[in-house]
Amino acid sequence: MRKKGAYQQYKDVQIKTANQGKLLLMLYQGCIKFLGLAIKCINDKDFEGANNYLQRARKVINELMSSLNMQQGGEIAENLAMLYEYMNHQLIQANIHKDTEKIKFVKKLLLQLLEAWQEIINGSNTEENIDTNLSINI
Repeated sequence: MRKKGAYQQYKDVQIKTANQGKLLLMLYQGCIKFLGLAIKCINDKDFEGANNYLQRARKVINELMSSLNMQQGGEIAENLAMLYEYMNHQLIQANIHKDTEKIKFVKKLLLQLLEAWQEIINGSNTEENIDTNLSINI
């Protein structure tokens, strides 16, 4: 069995010790990173790499969608679910057509959501407030 590098061990500890709000932000940041890498791969004509990063981004979006608490989140959770579904559809189309504009559009949406969640999370002082504000189950 191969030993994990120090950086990977650090990242594993970061994930295991993060609260729900921090995990949510990490998911958004990871997805945004994957989309940026997918754009780079398409521009470099590395379509296999682009496919890999787009699939990873879609997995993150699916995780975000499955973590929504529809009972507590109400209309906000429903709207987020529809938005995540739309993003997934756009990324499927982007992957088929190698369309960086669709990827850039989804990335822009995610950046806006990340900014909003950062404001919510950073404005909360307790995990209880974070749980209430996020309406998610991670």
